[in-house]
Amino acid sequence: MSAGTAPTRTSARPTPMLEMAGVDVFYGPVQALHRLSLTVAPGEVVAVLGGNASGKSTTIKSALRSVTPSAGRMWLAGEPMEGMSTPDVVSRGVASIPESRRLFAEMTVQENVLMGLYTQRRRLSGRQVRERLAEAAEPFPRLRERWTQLAGTLSGGEQQMVAMARALVQRPTMICIDEPSMGLSPAFVDTVYEVLTAWKAAGTTMLVVEQNAHRSLELADRAYILQNGEVVLAGTAADLRGDAAVQRAYLGGAA
Repeated sequence: MSAGTAPTRTSARPTPMLEMAGVDVFYGPVQALHRLSLTVAPGEVVAVLGGNASGKSTTIKSALRSVTPSAGRMWLAGEPMEGMSTPDVVSRGVASIPESRRLFAEMTVQENVLMGLYTQRRRLSGRQVRERLAEAAEPFPRLRERWTQLAGTLSGGEQQMVAMARALVQRPTMICIDEPSMGLSPAFVDTVYEVLTAWKAAGTTMLVVEQNAHRSLELADRAYILQNGEVVLAGTAADLRGDAAVQRAYLGGAA
């Protein structure tokens, strides 16, 4: 277990799905990330943990290129990400489940899920679109009952299911997930993590930003802990669950 500070890319290991090396991000004069380095291997679930203003969401935004680092390097499946836009990243198979879901409230559940195919629909036949929709809805029986209901009338947990289905419909190579349990009842948190666990078993690559350390460390293979935009601990999820400092700061007790 160590702080994750790897300023240069190495080539003696399999190509990561995502790699960030020495990344700095600023919002005006405020530095949100300080030489952040992390990797996400194909088929791996990586969690990024930390409190408010720790840089967690900025990490996801950097991976999706919705913010542009001022320093450092990034690669997506071995391809340099300099000059990539968010649509470029999405077109390469990266899906997003954003914080607060960000649905179109005046559109139906089905229409919101279809938005996940926005960059692909010209390449898909009507039959293929229907197949994708059926696949995306399959983990969420409740959505089928609300397929024609306006998304803005759903509960927070149901809206999270729509956001997850919208990502799944893309058949993504990687999913970036920002605060999947935020604002949800315990029952819906259980449902969300049951689905994420099933995705993991199917080999889905995921980068998960979370404040719920218990659930994310149960799900993840590895994790990074951020404070003030810096990686202060990194290691396997099992090692971090057993770390006394992590126990005290994030898990409510001592190891």
